[in-house]
Amino acid sequence: MHMELQPLIALVAGILILVVPKFLNYIVAIYLILVGLTGLFY
Repeated sequence: MHMELQPLIALVAGILILVVPKFLNYIVAIYLILVGLTGLFY
């Protein structure tokens, strides 16, 4: 599941950064937290 989840999170984060660039810091922070959690638990 880890291999399927990480590219999906990256894709969503990339789209959000394009649509709402002023939330870049929040999107990057959430992305890093989610990738870290998936790395720990999967």
